[in-house]
Amino acid sequence: MIALAKLIAPGAGQRKLAPDEQRSAGAALHRATKLSFYETSITLADRKLFAFARRDRERFLIIVARRLQETPFGTLAPEHRTVDVDDREIDVAILTAGHEAARLLRRELPWTAPRLGGLRRSAGLGDRLGLATPGHVRAVEGTGCMPYFAQQSVREMTRTQRTPQQVMDAATWGVFQAGWREGFGSDADHLKTPADIDACVAAGFTMFTIDPGDHVRDDADTMNALSLPGAVDELPWRELEISISAFRDLYVGEKFRLDDGQIVTFDERSLARAIIKYGGAIAHTAAMFRHLQAQMGTRPFELEVSVDETASPTSVAEHYLIAAELTRLGVKWLSLAPRFVGEFEKGIDYKGDLAAFERSFAQHVAVARTLGPYKLSIHSGSDKFAIYPIAARLAGELIHIKTAGTSYLEALRVVARRKPDLFRRILDFAFTRFDADRASYRISARTGAIPRSKDLPGDRLETVLDMKDGRQLLHVTYGSVLTATTDEGHPRFRDEILRVLTDHEEEHYGVLACHLGRHIKPFAR
Repeated sequence: MIALAKLIAPGAGQRKLAPDEQRSAGAALHRATKLSFYETSITLADRKLFAFARRDRERFLIIVARRLQETPFGTLAPEHRTVDVDDREIDVAILTAGHEAARLLRRELPWTAPRLGGLRRSAGLGDRLGLATPGHVRAVEGTGCMPYFAQQSVREMTRTQRTPQQVMDAATWGVFQAGWREGFGSDADHLKTPADIDACVAAGFTMFTIDPGDHVRDDADTMNALSLPGAVDELPWRELEISISAFRDLYVGEKFRLDDGQIVTFDERSLARAIIKYGGAIAHTAAMFRHLQAQMGTRPFELEVSVDETASPTSVAEHYLIAAELTRLGVKWLSLAPRFVGEFEKGIDYKGDLAAFERSFAQHVAVARTLGPYKLSIHSGSDKFAIYPIAARLAGELIHIKTAGTSYLEALRVVARRKPDLFRRILDFAFTRFDADRASYRISARTGAIPRSKDLPGDRLETVLDMKDGRQLLHVTYGSVLTATTDEGHPRFRDEILRVLTDHEEEHYGVLACHLGRHIKPFAR
């Protein structure tokens, strides 16, 4: 314990410990507590030593100080002991890694709290199980990409029965465990209502993705021309804060030159179709932005606007109109997710003409540079390896990709290797839930193309995760798997999955680092 006494001595200051100091401190802490320590977490701050430890499958925050009982940590600790070192007493507190401990940790170690990402290339790394962040850290190390470790949509939180606070706390513990000090963002994804915003503001999120998809009219593209005037009249012009005639004067016959030299123009008909399609979404986004402003007060935040989950692609002219109208309404945003050409199905690579995607994506980049700059966000970005080099080359820093389900799938890969019987039960159950769970997703999986568990030997189980159809089957049924219960009301699969991943955490982190690393490498500086 002599190393600990020196580290927390008066005048020791606050600094990042060297690896050999972390190892020495970890060994001393193990002798004092009999816990296993994550050495990368061991941190010196304000004459206190912080560390993350485990006992079997439980996790603990350890704080070492000379008079710990005088701090909030001392009163929270269920375990507290005093150790004599060179005739000096040192306090060691052991706190369960729960919400209160996470909240205090974010206050004491600001690098464990999210911050703004700004205009730098970034990646959202959603974690549906709450255990993935250390693996995500390994995937982004050395790439120069800003990670958003706390990222979850309201739909995902509902289906996994997790709260925004649980998502935030899991990211904090993962960042602390890995010793990641380079900063991370947090994205409250696909928010549709003011209540969604309120819950995520309370949990401390820093980026908020507004999803006005329910207000987009996909039928505008094919609407009979005679129906257009009536549909225009029905738009929420009061919320858009402009009259129909003034709106037409802004756009019809004008030439809008983009960053790359191309010209965007509107005639009466194309403008009508564009505003019918997106007018309701623009008004809803503005209202949500103002509600968010009021809730955040003086706290800074980032906004993303997402219209990606719609049937028809967003044209360059429609993108221009969305951005111009949001600007007119005073909305400020960091990134925007259009509906790109091609298909962005869950869990598999891009489906479509790459040359057409490149031409279209270049136009979207030009709009983002002209009316921003702001980032283009690629939703359902998991496993879209074919388009990453194109997006990275054309967008530069103005790019954000979002992944979530792919980390869950790679976790199941570890389950398939380490507990085959559990994976077989999950696969069998997924078949029973697929028809219901696929309803809210645009996917093309065919269950007839996926082998049943009884037909797969143990060493072939994880090949299901290498099949397009198999990945989508397991991807869209995640919520049913994670919330299924036995007749007695106990979790049917979740606890077993978490135990396997905890018992084989290094393998889990390695699998995530490898797979997510493939996503981020094309965007690395």
